[in-house]
Amino acid sequence: MSDLFDRDIKRIGTNSTKFDGRLSTFGNANVMPLWVADMDFAAPAEITHALIGRATHPIYGYTLIPESLYQSLIDWLWLRYQWKVEREWIILSPGVVPSITTTTMALTQTGEQVIIQPPVYFPFFSAVTKTDRQLILNPLHLAKGRYTIDFDQLEQIGTNARMLLFCSPHNPVGRVWSKSELTQLIEMAGRHNWVIISDEIHADLVYPENPHRPLASLTENPENIITAIAPSKTFNIPGLHLSALIVPNKIHRTAITHFFDMMHISAANPFSMVAFETAYRSGATWLNELMLYLKNTRDQVDGYLAEHLPDIQLIKPEGTYLLWLDCRALNMNDKQLKHFFVHEAEVGLSPGALFGKNGSGFMRMNIGTPRHNIMTALENIRKAYKRVKVRSGRIL
Repeated sequence: MSDLFDRDIKRIGTNSTKFDGRLSTFGNANVMPLWVADMDFAAPAEITHALIGRATHPIYGYTLIPESLYQSLIDWLWLRYQWKVEREWIILSPGVVPSITTTTMALTQTGEQVIIQPPVYFPFFSAVTKTDRQLILNPLHLAKGRYTIDFDQLEQIGTNARMLLFCSPHNPVGRVWSKSELTQLIEMAGRHNWVIISDEIHADLVYPENPHRPLASLTENPENIITAIAPSKTFNIPGLHLSALIVPNKIHRTAITHFFDMMHISAANPFSMVAFETAYRSGATWLNELMLYLKNTRDQVDGYLAEHLPDIQLIKPEGTYLLWLDCRALNMNDKQLKHFFVHEAEVGLSPGALFGKNGSGFMRMNIGTPRHNIMTALENIRKAYKRVKVRSGRIL
């Protein structure tokens, strides 16, 4: 199946954010786009066939959500993680980001404290600040090329907090949290009475040596843990916009559903529902092949940087198709880093500073593309860095 992942599929001219948005994003339409988190791989054939089948019915009207869709998610979570989820816990929504923001609004009050753990997916910041909640930072700790949770600092700042936005697996640093870390977090949240929103959209995208554990599955009392999940990243269908919140607490479910109803937010899109259910029913084999392919790419990047670009250190990910690159040894500020990658190397990455000030000096690379594209990008970076060093008088 690796032939599927090695195949170039033209995306230019399809209104692709990743490709057709290059000029507006980078000011350079020629960059190799390795930024926004979707992949350049064809979705599982079963999803495409199911969508074509639905499209043959020529009426695309208002649609009910079938019980079989809910069951597909319940079955997936049980088979993959041995996590027993009840049907009534599930709330569907058009996406994880609006779910996080809506849940923050539904379960906290204006001015209440919400903790995030930067560097982290940037909508976490706006979910707090744009809803007039108080942002509290618990920066992750980086040592010897690996990030960990600073539990001592978290204990100190968490006394008056109401909520924690948790990213698991973590975007952008690639951590798949261990069972001991997760249980420690659950214990601390229980003592402080935090509600945890656990963004687990990358849950299925983990490498074999690092199994994912749903946070809510590790406690007999998950009442204050809300899990956001979707097939969108896993099966490369993010443009279809359908996700799920898993909310064991009935009071929380009522509050969240009230906000969705108040804003007339509906998840009942006939095509997204077909893709969602088919993905969870039929996508496992494709996903297993994908992760083997991505692991090979990840490891080749690691080896290439060590041999040819030692001033860029890979924070080796345990999950996700996103690489967190430590570029601080290049001795460039964030503006210079952006210029170097965009205009010297012509590689479009996500600036680390986008994920908070703790991301300064880092860049995020999306390896969800045929491997030869990644190796070409690395060559472009190496050659560009050599040119820059020559111009500065420091010949390699």
